[in-house]
This record gives sequence, structure tokens and C-alpha cells, in this order.
Amino acid sequence: MLNPQSTLNCAGRLLDLSRPVIMGIINVTEDSFYAGSRFTALDAIVQQAEKMLHEGAQILDIGGMSSRPGATIISAEEEAQRIAPVIETLVKRFPEAILSLDTIYGHSARVGAELGVGIINDISAGRLDASMYPTVAELGLPYILMHMQGQPGNMQKNPNYDDVVTEVLDFFIAEVGKLRALGVKDIVLDPGFGFGKTLSHNYTLLKYLQVFQILDTPILAGLSRKSMIYRLLEIEPEAALNGTTALHMVALQKGAKMLRVHDVKPAAEVIRLWEMLENE
Repeated sequence: MLNPQSTLNCAGRLLDLSRPVIMGIINVTEDSFYAGSRFTALDAIVQQAEKMLHEGAQILDIGGMSSRPGATIISAEEEAQRIAPVIETLVKRFPEAILSLDTIYGHSARVGAELGVGIINDISAGRLDASMYPTVAELGLPYILMHMQGQPGNMQKNPNYDDVVTEVLDFFIAEVGKLRALGVKDIVLDPGFGFGKTLSHNYTLLKYLQVFQILDTPILAGLSRKSMIYRLLEIEPEAALNGTTALHMVALQKGAKMLRVHDVKPAAEVIRLWEMLENE
């Protein structure tokens, strides 16, 4: 098994990936698919951030725009207005935390970096804003490169692949090449579970997640409470924690180094159990 890059330089702070890390989701929106991740009041955001950090999150992922299936894309200016006060507050209250910004816009990435964000997390792989790749290269921040077929508004209408694993791998090879050519050093790969994929596509990607280690780049698994769990089990997202936990163990066994989650404590427990298995 290949050993992927083991550290990320997050605006001068080194994030150790020698053991898997947890990214806690904080959505500054009113329309994210899981109600438990929606926060609009600063006091509630601070309280949730404190809880996540206490339970073991190393990263807080701040999102100002929903990317659920059918979501409407808002402007860069509106997104920046939503996220700026949140980032400012969290940087002051929790200087030890690494903040990630979930955005498709180079403008928002720049605003976030100026306020103290250490990672840029882009669901669009630069396809919705041509300035994203050059901006990330200039900022020198780690970049989470996600695969998505289509856009949030249409991605689940008719996802189609001849071979989903090969096509996502080919996409990563091409995009990592572009980013490296621009000078981006720290890249994390996210196969984009639920983003332009059928139920079968999602489980095939998870089954062969280890394939993406060929790029010697850390892998992020964003499985938390997603439709690949709750639709298969015929439940609501609110009841999908048990399924999430089961798939987190699989992702870790397949080489994931980051878990992007709504529920930090259960994810931290999964990592401890996985480590025990690995060390025996």
C-alpha cells in the first residue's frame, strides 16, 4: 500500500495526517440537507464549534452555500458576507483550530484566507470559477479537490459513467496535474460521494477507494448522513448516524485520512477502534 502525504501546511501550521483527522461541518445556511448542520446565529455557531473541537475535530469546515442536490448557487459576494463574520469570530475564539472554507469562489477563498482560514474545500474543482485554481496557488493553502458530475442544481438528474472508478481517477490525475503546474503543493482528494452519482456509483467508489492512493495524496471521505445511507435504509438523514459510522470504518480501512462529519464524537470513536485493529 502506498503511503500518502502525511502533513498539510495550513497557513504555516502543520496538520499531521499520520493518523486520520476529523473535519467538523458547520453550515452557515438555512437550506443544507441535514438540519443538524445548519447554523445562522453566531452564538450557536460558536457553541457548535466548541463542542466539535472538544470532541476531537482538528478542522472546522465553514460553508456559506448549500451544495445539496437541487441547491441554488448564490453569488460570491453574498457568500463572503455570510462567512466573514463567522470566520472572524471563530479565529478569535479558537485560535488553535484549523478552519476550512467550503467554497466554489476564488473571491471567497481570498476573503477567507485574509481572515485566517487554513484550507480551501471546493466541490467544483475550479469549474464554476476560473479564478479558483490561480487563487489557491497564490494563497499557498491546501486545496481539497472534489469530483462532481454536473452542478448541484442538476447533478442527480441522470448520473452516468462507463466505469465510475476509472473516470474519477482520470479526472483526479488531470486536475492534480493542473494544480501542480500552478505550484499548488498540498492537495486532498474527495471522490464526491453523492455529487453526480447513483447509489451504485457511490458504493463502488467506496469499495475501491484505495485506488486513489496512487496519486500519493490524502483522501477525504464525505459520507456523513448522505443519501447513499438514508435512501438505501429508507430512513431520514436524522436517523443515518449508525449507517454513517459503519461506512466511516470502511473508508478508514480503504485509506481515508480525513472524515468530514456532522457528528464528531462517533467519528473519533471509529478512528480509535480502527487504530486498535491496525495495530494488532
